[in-house]
Amino acid sequence: MQTVTLRFRTEDLVRLGVIPDRLFEKFEEVELVETLRLETGSRLELLRVRRKGPVRSAAELEHDARRIRALYGLAQLEVVDVRPRTRDYVVLVRQRNPERLRRWLALAGGGITPTAPFRLGEEETIASFHGEERALRRVLRRLDEEEFPYRVVRASARIPVADRATSELTPLQARLLARAWVLGYYAIPRRVTLTRLARSTGRSAPGLGKLLRRAEGRLVARWLAARGDLAGALAPPEAGRGA
Repeated sequence: MQTVTLRFRTEDLVRLGVIPDRLFEKFEEVELVETLRLETGSRLELLRVRRKGPVRSAAELEHDARRIRALYGLAQLEVVDVRPRTRDYVVLVRQRNPERLRRWLALAGGGITPTAPFRLGEEETIASFHGEERALRRVLRRLDEEEFPYRVVRASARIPVADRATSELTPLQARLLARAWVLGYYAIPRRVTLTRLARSTGRSAPGLGKLLRRAEGRLVARWLAARGDLAGALAPPEAGRGA
């Protein structure tokens, strides 16, 4: 498996139809948080978008959802979180893939997954993909053949740092833990409740809570083992010291 990070001109992706036209008239940055489903015809994604002007409430966005979907060519739009202080929204969107992207995905044969970092800006887009080396090479070769401009920023056959740090987690635990972090479940104060987080995953709140606690337990055990501090963790607290 290999990870490759590419730099594109955003205007080329707009012409391709991957990025909606006029998106950056109102938004200054878009970050792909997670690709929930990638199919040849469409993709379901969790996005963080930063607005240039005043932030609209979730109720206002829901009321205007039909117009927004039509404006940006979205098949589905769901507001997951609104963050007025940073002017960010977290949204769940389904987009139809343009014909050229469909051909590239068919060529990859399901062997490539978009991954972090994946940031879309007004001038350039940084996009990372993880997958089978042969599939990545096939797609890059096709980009060259079609003279679609890109530049390789980084390519590595090593396991990414994030994968090493979570190697003892199941893929499901790693994915849901990452989503909980991005949506602010671990922020102080929390930006999203367990119930609302569970709703975005299609799980019950008790079931998701158990899954997250198991994942947290594995990470804590790994951290203690790496420090060689398991014995110290079991020692009684020092007198006069609070938690």
